[in-house]
Amino acid sequence: MATTDDKLNITIRLADVKPLSLSIDRDEEPRYREAEKLVNTLWNKWMLRFRNTSSSEEVMARVAFQFARLYAQVYRENMATSEYLADFEKKLDDIVIKI
Repeated sequence: MATTDDKLNITIRLADVKPLSLSIDRDEEPRYREAEKLVNTLWNKWMLRFRNTSSSEEVMARVAFQFARLYAQVYRENMATSEYLADFEKKLDDIVIKI
């Protein structure tokens, strides 16, 4: 791994795809490595599960879809939480102003 100032050059290996070279912020490396591990773990598991019915590319598409679905779910939940907190803050402001 070569470094420049606050950037780090890393290689990510996903499934049986050609390795990806990335230049990232040094403090982001643990998140990239965790994501790499999660993708590879699910891909390996599903390669065994779908070994007779799906190609590597189809399994990777399933993995990508699974992560996109989870991202969409978390995004919706975060938006709902943000709306709830904004409403709560407004109600709290109204209470404090009345006092």
